[in-house]
Amino acid sequence: MVNPELLKILCCPETHQSLRESTAELVEELNRQIVAGTLKNRAGKVVTAKLSGGLIRSDGKYLYPIREQIPIMLVDEAIALQP
Repeated sequence: MVNPELLKILCCPETHQSLRESTAELVEELNRQIVAGTLKNRAGKVVTAKLSGGLIRSDGKYLYPIREQIPIMLVDEAIALQP
C-alpha cells in the first residue's frame, strides 16, 4: 500500500495525470503474465520482475509498477492496460 500523502503528490511523468492504486486482483493477473513471459512494458521489453503493486494513470491506460514498495515512475517501465 502506498502512503496516501505520497500518492497525492505523485503523477504520471508523461501526462501529469493523477494516479490511483491498482487492485490486488489486477496485480495478480499481471504477475501471472510475468511468470508466463508474456507481459511487455511500454519500451517493448518483457517484464521479468514480479510486481508488489501498481499505480494506474487516471485515464486507465497505463500502470506504473511498484516493486519492493517503490513506485517505478519511468515512462518506458509503464505497462499498457487492456480496455
